[in-house]
Amino acid sequence: MKPDDETGRKPKLIPVPDGPFAYENNKHPESGGIFNSRGEDLPFGGEARLCRCGHSSNKPFCDGTHAEVGFNSRNVSDRRLDSRHSYDGKGITIHWNPIACSHAGFCWQELPDVFRMDMRPWIDPDAAEPAEIMKVIDKCPSGALSYSVDGVEKEDPDREPRITVTRNGPYCITGGIEVVSDVPRGEGVTHEHCSCCRCGASRNKPFCDGSHIPIGFEDDKN
Repeated sequence: MKPDDETGRKPKLIPVPDGPFAYENNKHPESGGIFNSRGEDLPFGGEARLCRCGHSSNKPFCDGTHAEVGFNSRNVSDRRLDSRHSYDGKGITIHWNPIACSHAGFCWQELPDVFRMDMRPWIDPDAAEPAEIMKVIDKCPSGALSYSVDGVEKEDPDREPRITVTRNGPYCITGGIEVVSDVPRGEGVTHEHCSCCRCGASRNKPFCDGSHIPIGFEDDKN
C-alpha cells in the first residue's frame, strides 16, 4: 500500500458511533478516491462522511438521517464464525474465514465445482487448476478467502487507496485504508482490503456480513 504522505500516514475510515463513516485522506485525495459501481469518481475533497445507516437520500454521503431513524452501530456478532479453515489441495491450499465473508458471490458463481454451496466440505481445491482458483480468490473483496502455494501465502497487492460503492452492497475498501475500529478483522484476514457495511443491518459492524442481501438493500443511484 502506498503511504498517504511523506510521514507514512495512511488514509483512515473512522466509524462514528451511531453515525456515518468519516473518511480522511487530506494529503492526496486524488489517490484515495471514492467511486460508484460504474467507476465514476465521486469528488470528496479529502474528507467525506459516508452513510452507513442505509437511509440517506444522498448516498453514499451522509445527510443526517441516521439520527432520525435511530441507527445503532453496535457490533452484535458473537464471533463464533471467527475461525480460519484451510483446504489442502495438490497444487494450492485455500484459506477461508467466514467472519469476514460479505457474500459477494464471485467464488461460487465463477467456480461452482470448487466452491460448492450445497456440499460439505464446501471447498474442493482440486476441482480446478490453481491458476483459475487464484484468479477468482483475488476478486474476493472482503478478505475472507486467501490461498497458499508450496506453503507460502499470497502477498497483498500494492494498490492505491480506494473506496468503491458497490451496487446495492457494501463499501469495498482497498489499498490498506485503515479502518479505525476495535472490531477484529478475523484470524488470518488481510488488512489490505475489506468490505464495510452501508445498509445498516450487518451484525459485524463496521464490516459487511452480507445482510444487505436478505433485507433487499437498494441504491439505484450508485
